[in-house]
Amino acid sequence: MKRIPMLTTVAGVACMTFALAAGAQTTTTAPAAAPSGSSESVGQHVDDTTITTKVKTELLTAKNVKSEHIHVKTRKGVVSLTGTVPSAEDRDNARQVVEGVSGVSSVKNHLKVVAAQ
Repeated sequence: MKRIPMLTTVAGVACMTFALAAGAQTTTTAPAAAPSGSSESVGQHVDDTTITTKVKTELLTAKNVKSEHIHVKTRKGVVSLTGTVPSAEDRDNARQVVEGVSGVSSVKNHLKVVAAQ
């Protein structure tokens, strides 16, 4: 009975080793890249993800922004804000908050003002 779990473990380790070896062969011949269709590197993608996380955190903790319906995307340090806010003041405050986040090179503010119902 103990042989089946052990064989499963050995097979799993062998598969992982093969997958890692195959991955290592492909990365030594070509530079690391983000998913296909993208011209950004993996490092840039990670940086953009970090910036997006920081921006979302700042927006959620900002007392002067109602951010429940704000969506954030980052590409090469440029942060795009989409969604809705209840006032023009919230839209402007969101921009100011995002501009204060380290790593943000510019902000594209596409927030729409929609009165709360």
